[in-house]
Amino acid sequence: MRFSSVAILTISILCAGVAAFLAKSWLENQAAANRELVQPVAHAAPKLRKVVVAAKPLRFGTELGARHLREVDWPDKAIPKGVFTSIDDLVKPDKLRIVLSAIETNEPVLKWKVTGPGQRASLSALIGDGMKAVTIRVNDVLGVAGFILPGDRVDILHTRKKVSDSEDETVQSTAFTDVIMQNIRVLAIDQLADDRSEKPKLAKAVTVEVPIDGAQKLVLAASVGKLSLALREAGETTKSATRRIGLQDLSQRGLSKSSGGPAAPVIGVTRSLKRTEYSVRRDDRMLRKPSVHAPTNKTSETELSRHDRSN
Repeated sequence: MRFSSVAILTISILCAGVAAFLAKSWLENQAAANRELVQPVAHAAPKLRKVVVAAKPLRFGTELGARHLREVDWPDKAIPKGVFTSIDDLVKPDKLRIVLSAIETNEPVLKWKVTGPGQRASLSALIGDGMKAVTIRVNDVLGVAGFILPGDRVDILHTRKKVSDSEDETVQSTAFTDVIMQNIRVLAIDQLADDRSEKPKLAKAVTVEVPIDGAQKLVLAASVGKLSLALREAGETTKSATRRIGLQDLSQRGLSKSSGGPAAPVIGVTRSLKRTEYSVRRDDRMLRKPSVHAPTNKTSETELSRHDRSN
C-alpha cells in the first residue's frame, strides 16, 4: 500500500510539471504573436517638393515681391495644379506680377491668381473662358444697399411697363417683373474688384460675368426697363423656376375667374348703334370689353318693357 501511494504521487507530480511546462510554452507563444500584431509597420517617408506660398495675406492689385512669399516642403502627391516651385520663377525684377485674386497666408500661389510676367492687373484677367463682362447701373436700393461684393452670386430682375396702344383711358397700362438671369458672378463693384473685400459699399455700377447672349439680354433689358439685383445665399448654385409677376399679384383683393370666384359685374352702355360693356372690379375700376353692335329693335323693346315693369 505504501509503495503504490508513492508511485501515484510521483506520477501526479510528473503530470503536473508537464502540464505547467506546456501551459507556459503556450502563453509565451501567444505573447510573441500578439507583439508581432501590434508592432508598427514602418512607412516610407513621403516625397516632398518645394512650393511657393504666401507669407502674408495678399489682396487684389498687390505687386508681388520676395518679401510676400516663401518656399515650403509639400507632399508630392498633394501638390495642386498651377503652383510655382521657386520664388525666382515667380518674381523677376524687370517683369512684376500682380495679384488678381486674394491669397491667404500659407496658401499656394497659383498661376491663375496672379498676372503673367509684366502684365497689368486688369479686369479682363478675371473673366472666364467664353464669358463677357457687362456693367449694370444701380443705386442704393437696386444694388441691395451696397451689400453685394465682388465674388458674390446674384439673380438679375427686369422690370418694365407695358403701355397700351388704345386711346381709351379706361384701358390700363401694366407693369411686370421677370427674372432674366440666375446665379451670375459679380466681378466688380464700381472700380473695386477685390473678392475678399468685407466692407459694404454703395455702388453706382455693378460688373457681372455673363455669356455673350446674356450680355445681349442685359443691354436690351436696360434700354427698355429697369434692372435690379437679388443677392443669393452663399454657396447656392441651383436655378429656381420663376414666373412673371404683375400688378395683379400685388393685391389679394377680389377673386379672379381662374380661381373659381364670382365674376365681376358687367355694365352695358349703348350709344347710337354701338354697344360697349364695362367690367366693374372691386377696386372701383372699370375695364372696357370689346364693343358689340346694338341690339335689334325687338330686343330693345323687350328690354324697355322689362324696365317699365320693374319700375
